[in-house]
Amino acid sequence: MSLPDYHLEELAILRGASVVAGVDEVGRGPLAGPVMAAAVILHPDRIPEGLNDSKKLSKKRREALYDQILEVADVGFGEASVAEIDEINILRASHLAMVRAVQDLSGRPDYVLVDGKMIPRGLNIRAEGVVKGDTKSVSISAASIVAKIRRDRLMESLAQQFPGYGWERNMGYPTKEHKSALISLGITPHHRRSFKPVHNI
Repeated sequence: MSLPDYHLEELAILRGASVVAGVDEVGRGPLAGPVMAAAVILHPDRIPEGLNDSKKLSKKRREALYDQILEVADVGFGEASVAEIDEINILRASHLAMVRAVQDLSGRPDYVLVDGKMIPRGLNIRAEGVVKGDTKSVSISAASIVAKIRRDRLMESLAQQFPGYGWERNMGYPTKEHKSALISLGITPHHRRSFKPVHNI
């Protein structure tokens, strides 16, 4: 199984880019909580060992890599709220979160590797979409890790305020536990009303 590497970043640099960022989002599928994105500019000499698609890593490994990435890389965060998701739809909201993450970087990239095939509107920087990018580019996999940790921590804290939905375990995804809690406890301000299971209630 090949791990993501710095090859796509090097190609962009060969084509004239000087600062390459990877960007990814997390939280398109949940029924609750915002969608979050991260953008990461890695230094080729300081790439943490073992970067991979966040879904393929254990929680402990993700936590360790999260701290390493924040130490050695330029990291930007962006999110789109539940209200924005309901207003403009989840795809556009996830793109908005990505644009915000790139804008949050302290350095300005001149090339962006975006996870997925679509380039977010309003990015206004040369970019390429990379399908399954978090398995190919270390910059995108680093972004997937930090976005996931950031969102998981938020959902864990929201779970304290709204117990019973199991958000500390399901992160707002439509698990059996979450769906039955929706029926018995009703919807919270953090639920996406435009999503069918919530909308139907």
